[in-house]
Amino acid sequence: MRAEEQLEIIKRNTEEIISEEELLHKLRRSIEQNKPLRCKLGFDPSAPDLHLGHAVVLHKIRDFQKLGHHVTIILGDFTGRIGDPTGRSETRKQLTEEEVLANSLTYQEQLYKILDPKKTEVVYNSSWLSKLDFAAVIELAGKYTVARMLEREDFAKRYREGQAIGVHEFFYPLMQGYDSVVLEADVEFGATEQKFNLLMGRHLQREYGYEPQVALMTPVLIGTAGSQKMSKSLGNYIGIHESPQEIYGKVMSIPDAIMMDYYRLATRLDPEVISRIELALQEGTHHPRDAKMRLAREIVALYHGENAAVSAERHFKDVFQQNLVPENVPRVKLSPELENEDIIIWRLLTLAGLSSSNSEARRFVKQGGVKVNSEKVLDVDTSVKATHGLLVQVGKRKFARLTFR
Repeated sequence: MRAEEQLEIIKRNTEEIISEEELLHKLRRSIEQNKPLRCKLGFDPSAPDLHLGHAVVLHKIRDFQKLGHHVTIILGDFTGRIGDPTGRSETRKQLTEEEVLANSLTYQEQLYKILDPKKTEVVYNSSWLSKLDFAAVIELAGKYTVARMLEREDFAKRYREGQAIGVHEFFYPLMQGYDSVVLEADVEFGATEQKFNLLMGRHLQREYGYEPQVALMTPVLIGTAGSQKMSKSLGNYIGIHESPQEIYGKVMSIPDAIMMDYYRLATRLDPEVISRIELALQEGTHHPRDAKMRLAREIVALYHGENAAVSAERHFKDVFQQNLVPENVPRVKLSPELENEDIIIWRLLTLAGLSSSNSEARRFVKQGGVKVNSEKVLDVDTSVKATHGLLVQVGKRKFARLTFR
């Protein structure tokens, strides 16, 4: 494929390329020399799940794989211990080596839901960053100035407001940029919020005598609430590893206003098909509910297959549109000593695995999203007799039936 044709594919769902001319030059040289571009994406395993926001850039990388280029995924087991300061209003809690490694194992499994494992190289940046001696670290630090570092928006804001900035946080973009030096990357990917870090890679490559990489940035996907970016810490995410029913239900919960963004960024539908859907919605010939149901099917099918998508839609219609209890409610076995005991509702939700913590369970009750045997529970201090077969529900997607034997 000609370089110009490759570029047109690459530009789809791309927010900014620095620079497009350099990328075109690299693509032409790649064809002339029959040598694939070296493409790089880094992930810090700060949480165990990848979500649709991460998937935007992963699908772009898959485009590069299909075009024959080499993809290296860097799992930042070293940088992850510091944590990316991007967008942070305070110093991030540093993770232990054990936490980072545990999360990185789950990342690899999820990556291959999108990327071709045969064409994907996965490396850990501790393999070179941990070997730098103090002299090399000082040399690296000497490649950039504090004044330039404080031009970064999040650092500048924290500095103006008197919020602490750890010296170690300045090393995060330096280390990510050094990854590009080690790999001699031709292209680095990231969301638009990663622009500072990606440009650091270009700067350091020049400093160390290499041709600078192209920085390719994809849009940020808005979370399910319709306001802030998708983030696990904000609870507005859709994990690619979640169940088909959970993904389908969460997609159906997004505001209509961001539905077309999800079509463009979270599906692999042809752009012409997406344009027809958008036009039909604007003209009023297509109901938003039907468009959203197709969106939910497309996203579930992408990660779980067509059969799972059909089943998830059937489940949604039964449970949400007809207010039915699903046929196969998960059974949760509790300790036999608890049978017929009076248990406060928020503790019961946590014991049944319907909430990750007691505080979250209390919030569910206060929001009116908890039912016991289809009866809504409104008082956070309500006690429930834990009987065999008791049906407990949180929201419209989470069910558990208690068993003790």
